[in-house]
Amino acid sequence: MIKALTRPTRLMLGVAAAAAVANAIAFAASADIVGGGDTGRLGASLQDATARRDRTSAAEKRKLEMREQAVRAGEARLAGQMKQQQDQQAAAAAKGAQGAAGPSVPYDNLARIYQTMKPNRAGPIFEKLDIEVQKEVASRMRERATAQIMANMSPNGAVALSMALAGRKVVPAPAGGARALARGPAAK
Repeated sequence: MIKALTRPTRLMLGVAAAAAVANAIAFAASADIVGGGDTGRLGASLQDATARRDRTSAAEKRKLEMREQAVRAGEARLAGQMKQQQDQQAAAAAKGAQGAAGPSVPYDNLARIYQTMKPNRAGPIFEKLDIEVQKEVASRMRERATAQIMANMSPNGAVALSMALAGRKVVPAPAGGARALARGPAAK
């Protein structure tokens, strides 16, 4: 009897085969549920949506990285400009502390004053100023006002101012030539 129980019967073989088929079907069904197999239109739609989301996310990430690079470059440029301005201010302060050059405000004020004066009054006064002061003030005045004042200066004074404005060396006129110009050609 023991021998009969240990030998497989057809019924047992049939049940074993049915169990193997059921296990294979269950295994295939679980692969479809997990995503290993084709699930039809719904699965394809979900996969497309996921792929689109991933592409959009990657594009947004690239945009953000480009913006960050632009911001960093802008910050570096601004920092460079700030440093340059600070260096210029420090150089100007050092120059001002040494007394190398005074502010241009007094020359601007003088230019405004001489422009408002009548040219026949301003000309003789302007001529008595130092040539460097004349040059600085005249360069800040309107051309028309400068021309009217120069017209009321002596010829030697107008020539000296013209040479200074042209950036040329001012050569003093000989004493005899100045008297001859002052008297005019008919007075000889």
